Amino acid sequence: MRPDRRTSLTSHGKGPLGLRSQDHYVVITWADCHVPPTPGSVDRMSAGDGDRHDTAAAFTSDSAGRTLVHACRAAGLDPSGAGLLRLGSNAVYRLASAPVIVRIARDPGSLEPMTRAVGVARWLETENFPATRVVPGIEQPATIDGRVVTFWENAQDRPEYARLDELADLLRHLHWLEEPESLRLPYFDPFAKVWEPLRRLDGIADSDRAFLEERADRLHKEYDRLDFVLPFGLIHGDANVGNAIRHRNGQAILIDLDGFALAHREWDLILTALYYDRFGWHTRAEYESFVYHYGFELLNWPGYPVLADVRELMMTIWLGSQVTTSSKAAAEFPRRVDAIRTGGSRRDWQPF
Repeated sequence: MRPDRRTSLTSHGKGPLGLRSQDHYVVITWADCHVPPTPGSVDRMSAGDGDRHDTAAAFTSDSAGRTLVHACRAAGLDPSGAGLLRLGSNAVYRLASAPVIVRIARDPGSLEPMTRAVGVARWLETENFPATRVVPGIEQPATIDGRVVTFWENAQDRPEYARLDELADLLRHLHWLEEPESLRLPYFDPFAKVWEPLRRLDGIADSDRAFLEERADRLHKEYDRLDFVLPFGLIHGDANVGNAIRHRNGQAILIDLDGFALAHREWDLILTALYYDRFGWHTRAEYESFVYHYGFELLNWPGYPVLADVRELMMTIWLGSQVTTSSKAAAEFPRRVDAIRTGGSRRDWQPF
């Protein structure tokens, strides 16, 4: 039986669907770049740090480029002049021939989450919810050269991120939706994002591995004792300002839908609180605008420290998966582990 999801949020005089509906929203996947390129506090943001698992070898710009050509030809698109925006957990290309973004997943096992992301995008479109849109008329996700490929409509002429108050409004709106059973959304299990990637880590010190395993075991027990207060239901799964962009028509939209799941809504607030409270990536005014518009102050919830520790652990383990391929990650990972081990400041953590 699904946990009760009837509890409402404080409205501050705003209706639960206090967003202006639009007929059409599309997406550019700038959040795949992980560090938004706009000035101010947003440029220190990590868009999804902790949820990406690098498991596939031989994923290079050359191999991804070949897959792009094959995928575009299969979809009836022209890959000529396409620009590579990012090569990380996904190879992200912007086509020159059409307003289309192509995402090629590094992990060959990502068919299930990307199938879910496409389904979520199509459902949100029927709800007129401001979110990413898949390119119509193309059967997707497609498996090309053993890689999972998706095609998304391009929402922006230049990168721009939404404000935190707009992210809060998007999440309030999202959390009032009732997802169809046909989406078959999974129950969110944070420790599935801890134990499995932790076992796969290569190139890290034995002492760091032992420490992370001990911490994961302790946090798992503490997490199981948490008393959540927000309702259970649909979550984005990686909600942060890096996954809320501004459409060229001025509207804020949500992107990066492959983490949609069922969980307590505290999970969709934790990154914003963590970025403000521990990392200093948001100003106090920005964070207070988020709290006011969503209607809940996560920092006042007794379970916040444990939830923050779990999310921080997920982020650090993800970073550890990059140390054999990235000199920047190899330098950052032990710094993060040391800060967690000693209770040191996180203010010098670098986003990825």
